[in-house]
Amino acid sequence: MTFTTLGLCEPLCRAIAERGYPAPTPIQQQAIPPLLAGRDLLAAAQTGTGKSAAFILPLLQRLAAGDGVRPNRVRALVLVPTRELAAQLAEGVAGYGKYLPLRCAVAFGGVKINPQMMRLRRGADLLVATPGRLIDLYRQNAVRFDQLEMVVLDEADRLLDLGFNHEITQLLALLPRRRQSLLLSATLSPAIRALAQGLLHDPVEVALTPLHSAAETVRQRLYAVDQGRKAALLCHLLQERGWQQLLVFTRTRQGADRLCARLEKEGLSAVAIHGDKSQGARTRALAAFKAGTVRILVATDLAARGLDIAGLPQVLNFELPKVAQEYIHRIGRTGRAGCAGEAISLVSADEVALLGAVENLLGQTLEREVVAGFAPAQPLAPTRLKPAGNKPKKPKKPKKPRQKTAPGLEVKGQGSE
Repeated sequence: MTFTTLGLCEPLCRAIAERGYPAPTPIQQQAIPPLLAGRDLLAAAQTGTGKSAAFILPLLQRLAAGDGVRPNRVRALVLVPTRELAAQLAEGVAGYGKYLPLRCAVAFGGVKINPQMMRLRRGADLLVATPGRLIDLYRQNAVRFDQLEMVVLDEADRLLDLGFNHEITQLLALLPRRRQSLLLSATLSPAIRALAQGLLHDPVEVALTPLHSAAETVRQRLYAVDQGRKAALLCHLLQERGWQQLLVFTRTRQGADRLCARLEKEGLSAVAIHGDKSQGARTRALAAFKAGTVRILVATDLAARGLDIAGLPQVLNFELPKVAQEYIHRIGRTGRAGCAGEAISLVSADEVALLGAVENLLGQTLEREVVAGFAPAQPLAPTRLKPAGNKPKKPKKPKKPRQKTAPGLEVKGQGSE
C-alpha cells in the first residue's frame, strides 16, 4: 500500500517522499481514509507509530480543498499538552504542507504573546496550540472560532495528566457544534473514553495493540549499578561505545542539572531540558542536540512525548520513571519510522519496585547485565510478573476483637474504632 492509494493528493505525496517515508504505517492506513471522508476519529497507539502524520496529512488535504481563512480565524485546531510537542508538530505541518497554499501557525506559552497575535491577524488554516496560551489569545480577541471546521486533541492522556481538564472544557464550549473531531491518545483509559464521548460523534476507532509495549525495533538493555556510581558508568559507556548522540532521562529537574554539570566536568558536551528552563533555552537546547553540536541531551519526562529526533540511535534511563507508562514514551524516542534503536536503563537496588512496575506493564522481565568494574554492592532483588488477567485477591477483613464487659461475659463485634 502507498500513500497515493490511501487517497492523498500529489503535493502531499511529494512532500512525504522527500521526508523519506516509503509506505504508510498501520495507523496511517487505518486512519487516513475515514478522515479524508470527514469522519470523527478515536485513535490509540504506542509511541513512534506515526500518529501525527495519520491526522496531519488528511487534515491538510481537506483544508486545501476548502475556502480561504478570514483574519483572526482558524479552520483547524490541534491542541497539544506541551510547548515542545507544539513546536515539533508545527514543524511537521510545515514539512508536509510545503506544496499546499495554506497558512499554518503555532502558539504556546513561555514566549511573548504579541508575535503570535500578529501572526493570527491574517488568520491560520491550521493552528497548533497549548490550551493555556490559546485561551489567552481568545481573551485578547486574537483568535475566533466561528470558521472552525476541525479540532484535534493530540496526546489526550497527557493533556489530562497535566491538569488541562478545565481548559479543554472551556475551549470545546467555544467551538462550533458542526465540526470534524479527532482524539488521539497513547491509552484508552476510562477518563479518555469519557472525554471522547463528549467530543466525538460516531467515531471510527483505531486501536493498535499492544499499547503497553515497546516498538520491536527497540532493543532494551538493563545495567544493574549502585545509585552513586550511575554517573561514572554513564561516562564510561559514552567513551567505551563511542555514542555520538544520546538522550538521557532523569526523574527530576535538579537531577538533570546535576548530571549535566557532571558530564561537562568530564569534557562531554551536554544540555538539559526541563520545566525550569525558559522556552528560549529549551528551544536552543533541542536545536543544538538535533544539529549535533551537543552530544547529550538530559531531559525530564517533559521531553518524552512527541519529540521526533530523526535517527536517534539510543536513549538512556538514568533513573526509572515513577509512572511505568512513561518508560514506553521515553524509549519511543528511538527506533522510530522502522529504524533500529537501543534503550538502556541504569537501575539501582532502590528502584526495584519501579522496575517491577515497568516489567509488568511490558509483560516481560528485562535481563539484568553488569558492566565490568561497576558491579553493584547491593544486587537487584528479583521481580515477579503478575499473572495476566488475574484480579488481585482482596485482603481478608481483620476479625473484630472480643471485649469482655464482665467476668464470664463476652460481647462480639464491639471493638474500638
